[in-house]
Amino acid sequence: MRRATNFAHWPAFEQTNNTWPLALWINVKNMFTAYGTDHRRLRRMVAPAFSARRIAELKPTIETVVTELIDDLAAVPAGQVVDLRERLAYPLPIIVISRLMGVPEAQQEEFRQLVDGVFDSTLTHEQAEAVTTRLYETTDRLIAIKRSNPGEDMTSLLIAARDEESDGAGFTHEELRGTLMLMINAGYETTVSVIDQAVFAMLTSPDRLHLVRTGQATWDDVVEETLRHEPAVKYLPLRYALADVPLPDGQIISAGDAILAAYPAANRHPEWHGPDADAFEVTRKVKDHLAFGHGVHFCLGAPLARLEVAEALRQLFARFPTMSLAAAPDALQPVPTLISNGHQVLPVRLRPAE
Repeated sequence: MRRATNFAHWPAFEQTNNTWPLALWINVKNMFTAYGTDHRRLRRMVAPAFSARRIAELKPTIETVVTELIDDLAAVPAGQVVDLRERLAYPLPIIVISRLMGVPEAQQEEFRQLVDGVFDSTLTHEQAEAVTTRLYETTDRLIAIKRSNPGEDMTSLLIAARDEESDGAGFTHEELRGTLMLMINAGYETTVSVIDQAVFAMLTSPDRLHLVRTGQATWDDVVEETLRHEPAVKYLPLRYALADVPLPDGQIISAGDAILAAYPAANRHPEWHGPDADAFEVTRKVKDHLAFGHGVHFCLGAPLARLEVAEALRQLFARFPTMSLAAAPDALQPVPTLISNGHQVLPVRLRPAE
């Protein structure tokens, strides 16, 4: 018999699943919500998508896509305000993850809209259910397309693994669909926010930008400090305690309690990063953070995300050395969600007015 993720030890699961707008985050069937042997089985099947070889093969594609996007930006008249979130941070990861997963161009905008809905915590339960239904349907269409016309993309390879396994070790259809949703969602939305926050940090920290330009720090350093200081995910919904968890202040998270993980709070803990943990420092020696998770659930796509963000920053700041923020930093509004950590728009002037 096929295995299924067991929520029996979470007393409020059914109520939460039936009423919470973010229910998809807890009831989808993939390695994100699985644990134990189920998690190991699903992760083993997905891991080849993010092997060192496959990421290396994607590097020229990423460089080319970034160059094309930067070329488009170069056509913007001097002094004109551009939304870099829309013109760079959004398109780069959706193009890259679509090529990795084999998402047809005709489906890419639909997936973008639906992923935005998945991360939108302002929706009602009914609105969120509608987004979930459409996302399931769209993903099922992708599966049907790739089953009829397989390629070398990861969707085709995962479908083959699903269809060829007969001993219960492969995917169920629910797991296949949930896995594709996870890879597309995580490969797109989170990278958008890291590019956004990294550009914002550099434009509001000219002394840190000077360190990069003079070789005292690298763009990889900027990526890591951005991930620590402003991780793409603010709060991760929703986990639950398997056993009582005693806290240093004497409080106890009881078995069965729901847990909302706060990555920024952990990443800025002074016992981990010292008294300047709240500061953005590209030369920070200890670069550890939880932006990609921890342990067996560490994000498989971390190397891909790092590569995309670093390449975007490298080309952007080389091409537009006088780029500046086109609004007061505190005037930028956050995206309307408790999950994603980015701005609604990132307005910049690539060059001063002539």
